[in-house]
Amino acid sequence: MATVTFDHVTKKYGDVTAVHDFNLEIGDGEFMVLVGPSGCGKTTNLRMIAGLEEISSGTLRIGDRVVNDVPPKDRDIAMVFQSYALYPHMSVRDNLAFGLKLRKVPKADIDKRVKDAGGILSLDKLLDRKPKELSGGQRQRVALGRAIVREPAVFLMDEPLSNLDAKLRVQTRAEIARLHQRLQTTTVYVTHDQVEAMTMGSRIAVMSDGLLQQVGTPQALYDQPLNRFVAGFIGSPAMNFVDVAMSGSDGATKLTAEGEAITVPLPPRFREAVGVTEGRKLVAGFRPEHMEIGENGSIGARIRANADVVEYLGNEELLHVNAGGRDVVAIVGSEHRVKPGDVLDFTVPLEKLHLFDAESGKALTSTRQAAAAVS
Repeated sequence: MATVTFDHVTKKYGDVTAVHDFNLEIGDGEFMVLVGPSGCGKTTNLRMIAGLEEISSGTLRIGDRVVNDVPPKDRDIAMVFQSYALYPHMSVRDNLAFGLKLRKVPKADIDKRVKDAGGILSLDKLLDRKPKELSGGQRQRVALGRAIVREPAVFLMDEPLSNLDAKLRVQTRAEIARLHQRLQTTTVYVTHDQVEAMTMGSRIAVMSDGLLQQVGTPQALYDQPLNRFVAGFIGSPAMNFVDVAMSGSDGATKLTAEGEAITVPLPPRFREAVGVTEGRKLVAGFRPEHMEIGENGSIGARIRANADVVEYLGNEELLHVNAGGRDVVAIVGSEHRVKPGDVLDFTVPLEKLHLFDAESGKALTSTRQAAAAVS
């Protein structure tokens, strides 16, 4: 096993910068997820680790060794691609063993590794089948097995679940998580699906436009996003955003939104960060799951809205509502039995509100976060 370190790594294609000044240290045995929209540079980073892309500038290390100019075959990595890339004329057994045969691993060792991988991935009864005789999930497990038998220092996975249906994706997601817990091999996993990132990663690196936006545990990214992009990307459905402006003076500073459908008090923990600049433009953010129907007795944002679309999900309802001309999404318990056209009053507790600078998109730091940073 090994660490993977990006030290000011940049990748350019002509005049286009795909990855800009990327810095990240992936710990030994860690499951790191690179997540972001298409074209953000996450797969480029993975391919640079694999040696499939040259680094324009900066340093990349696997363990203590700089690998900028090391050929892929000598990097001690194994990669699982989005496509299964199995040899159709070979059995599962031969697919698993092929890479080891090329490396001239002794036959007894090959047989042992193939048997062990088959047991780990429940492939032991499928070893004599051809890929065409397997389901999509079984083929993906063979692709994983081919990486496992290599016993590499680092696993690289490039959206390995994107070709699977929804139910199989959830199942395979759990299998990969169990596999990592068992093997404890350093893993770098690329996906555009933030649900995969949140459920699988020890830590998550969020990227946008070739830039690293934030790195942290799933809970840290969910609770304390550093900017509006991360806040909107992490969480499903996405966070709601409302433009607000500061008003009031003489210690009575408050936030106001256009119209009367939404009222947003200034959370006390942000008073110092907000200051007293009259008319300053801010963005208030709140997650759909934090919207509560009715007044719960606590001080919070008040939202009056008309229900447009109701998506019944069994134990809860996903509501698309209109509040003063704004589209807002809420998640409430199905016992409310909301119908399209209903007029609803929501409350969002102050402790669940986020504030962002309207121009830079940066999150305002609460007094509690600032104290934690100092300590």
